[in-house]
Amino acid sequence: MVKQERAARTRQALIQAAAEVFAEEGFVTASLSTISRRAGVSNGALHFHFANKGMLADAVEAEAAKAVHRITEAARAWQGDSLQTVVDATHELMRSLAHDIVVRGGFELAGDCTRRGETSLRTQWQHWVEDSLRRAERNGALAEGVSWADSARVIVAATAGFEVLGGDDNSWLSRQNVTRFWEVLLPRLAGRQDLDRLVSSGSRPSAAVSPAEQSSG
Repeated sequence: MVKQERAARTRQALIQAAAEVFAEEGFVTASLSTISRRAGVSNGALHFHFANKGMLADAVEAEAAKAVHRITEAARAWQGDSLQTVVDATHELMRSLAHDIVVRGGFELAGDCTRRGETSLRTQWQHWVEDSLRRAERNGALAEGVSWADSARVIVAATAGFEVLGGDDNSWLSRQNVTRFWEVLLPRLAGRQDLDRLVSSGSRPSAAVSPAEQSSG
């Protein structure tokens, strides 16, 4: 059991270190020796867990995909099939991109044209937004004349922009910026009967910003 726990910690340390290096340098430039050194393990230990860099990148994307899934499922559990679900999930995703290096590294890999892993985080997010907007439309939550497909394209494009720009300037991922985006979009997107109930800054308690995040963003 002790050996298994040690192996699990080593594997997680390697994923964390790999995410950092991939986010900083990209997949092609990143070296396994840099990753193992960052994780504080030997090259042999790295190769015991991951035969090559591609497998390590797949592991980073898989961990990031789990994190995104937790974000979207939590938002739906909190707000159901409403526009607020999408608002809340967007806030949480941007927060994770700013503060969770595995999520940041996973999206960096998803945008790397030199590789195509098994998990496409951008596609995962796009499909969830599309499904959520379809549900909202069925519930009459969208404004008259606004389609779920057009709405999803705008939201996916905007969040992808926040993600890419946030790679160089973390302030793009701030709660304030995401709130302003929704303040502009929601009056056009939401049905009149729901607009007053929607919270552009996010309705979930976990969307509240910590003092550390305020000082960094």
